[in-house]
Amino acid sequence: MYYSLIALLAMTVSLILNWKYIGLLFSGADAKNEQQRIGIRYSHFLCAANLFYLAEIGWGILYGNHDKPEFFTFIYINTIFYFIFMILTMLTWSRYIVVYLGGKGRGSKMLTTGSWVAFILSIACLLLNRFYPFIFSFNDAHEYVAESGRYLLFTYLLISYVIVVVYMLIAAKKSTGRQQIRCLAVACTSIALGVSMVLQILYSFYPLYVIGLLIGICMVHSFVEMGEKQDKEIQDRIAQVMAEDYIAIYYIEVASGEYLEYAGRQREYMDMPSSGKDFFKAFRDNIARNAFVEDMEPAESSFTKEAMLKNLEGRRSFSCKYRFMVYGEPRFFLMTYMYAGIDKHHLILYEKDINDELMAEKKRKESQKKTITFTQIAESLASNYDEIYYVDMRDDSYVGYEANNIYGQLEISKTGKNFYVESLANIPQVVHRQDQEMLYQFMDKDTMISSLEDCKVRSIDYRLVVDGKSKYARMTVRKTSDGSHFIIGVENIDDEIKREKQHLKALKTEKELARRDELTGTKNKNAYKELEASVQANIENGMDCLPFALVVCDTNNLKKINDTQGHAAGDEYIKASAKLLCDTFVHSPVFRVGGDEFVVFMRGDDYASRHELFGKLKDRVIKNQESGTGPILAAGISEYVPSKDATVADVFERADKEMYENKQKLKESDKNA
Repeated sequence: MYYSLIALLAMTVSLILNWKYIGLLFSGADAKNEQQRIGIRYSHFLCAANLFYLAEIGWGILYGNHDKPEFFTFIYINTIFYFIFMILTMLTWSRYIVVYLGGKGRGSKMLTTGSWVAFILSIACLLLNRFYPFIFSFNDAHEYVAESGRYLLFTYLLISYVIVVVYMLIAAKKSTGRQQIRCLAVACTSIALGVSMVLQILYSFYPLYVIGLLIGICMVHSFVEMGEKQDKEIQDRIAQVMAEDYIAIYYIEVASGEYLEYAGRQREYMDMPSSGKDFFKAFRDNIARNAFVEDMEPAESSFTKEAMLKNLEGRRSFSCKYRFMVYGEPRFFLMTYMYAGIDKHHLILYEKDINDELMAEKKRKESQKKTITFTQIAESLASNYDEIYYVDMRDDSYVGYEANNIYGQLEISKTGKNFYVESLANIPQVVHRQDQEMLYQFMDKDTMISSLEDCKVRSIDYRLVVDGKSKYARMTVRKTSDGSHFIIGVENIDDEIKREKQHLKALKTEKELARRDELTGTKNKNAYKELEASVQANIENGMDCLPFALVVCDTNNLKKINDTQGHAAGDEYIKASAKLLCDTFVHSPVFRVGGDEFVVFMRGDDYASRHELFGKLKDRVIKNQESGTGPILAAGISEYVPSKDATVADVFERADKEMYENKQKLKESDKNA
């Protein structure tokens, strides 16, 4: 009876430790998904092991009554299944370790094929044993007799385990990190199975293979649980970093309304309890206490259970904004919610203070209100990245994650030893050639580190080439709170870029007419004021550190030409002045801000060559003055100095002062001539 008790104990421990994996057989898991395929193969091995335990339990009970003829048929059948399930454990174990280690090479195929051949041959031998007993037999007293063929069968299985152990130890030596741990786990488990197989051959009437299976299952369970724990820790850190932008995140059970706050940063003006039995009531009570009076009624009606579930019909997420009173002033908050899983039993709600973002966006792009609606902003904030890379800043190793469904559940897609080397090598293969150099600079490790010293997030837009067509993507980089890792997200923004281009195209004609100077074709004073406001907003918000310079110009002799030759000649003189500036500063916008006054906003390549270009302009003016042909322009230049200039007007005043000094010199030259 002890034989059956040991097998029963082993099966009980196996079921307790691995019930969730065995349940994968009945959960409808996707065998095409790599992570779920590993779980399915592991459940096959567990089921084979438990079937073997059942055969051992039956053997212990039945063989105790082998002297009774009516039990013999059942004993024989049980013995057949004993061998079948033992061989089945080897087959399912081989198939499991192939997917567990991600094997797709020749060695993995040979291992799988060899296991199938062993299984099929063993079944054939067991069928043949019925007529020619060479594996096992029973004597006249119905006592079990081990035949020589049994040892050949066990030896073949033992050799298979030895091959697996050697193969895994070699693979572990060549591997590092988590892959090395996986190889060692498989090797140790195979040793336990192989040793128990040897002992089972030597001592047939002891449940030694049962014990070996149990040890192996416990070892694999320990390594699998350790890997899952590491994955969860990484995903929790990613979630924590992503959650830093939010005031509060709530996890809500739809049916009961019970909720729990996660990683919240609530202020005293958002005094909702961090947990409770009815989220929908608690949130509406919070709205009644703190919402701006004009938004109170629509906000309360939006956060009933029925309204929230209806808003999510056919959507991945839903976002809305309302104002809450903060120290007596209304501030905008963005509320975004989505289902937490495919079963739709839970909701996740994100609450973010977007007042500062909204005001900054309004100042910076007041003229582009029609191009980006608040719904698009909300969708952008609520959307998940297509890929996320968790990069160790010390050794550059990384783990890549991707969302495996519309609910954003993360799964490991790949790992590597050096994120930067692999990524930079991949750029020429997938990135548009015009964007490659820009991306090389952005993805330089030292550049990433220095660029994140003064800001939390850096991003870059670039084009991928997919099936010969360009697709826009955005890469966003931030650091973990302890500064040990980069979190790099990649998202598809192709549709967003196309929509923006369509809006800009629709508004282009109207805006260009409003900003264009009719006489010279340059930009007018309105356009300059818009540019000045935009640059000023960037300076105040610390959002734009790009260098620039201003060139202020004034045409000499315009009044004299108007008085002596007429205004038509004066207009031609102004047009010639504008052409001279446009031809000189090819890559910079030219503005006519007065009757005879121009401003050039130097940036990019022109800024880098500002001294040469300004010298070229002055040389041209002197030649025009000496020859008596062409426009005479007084000009001054000044650069933006972050440590000294608080406004764009400060830069303009220095350039304007230098222009007047130059104007005086040109007049003196005319008198001397």
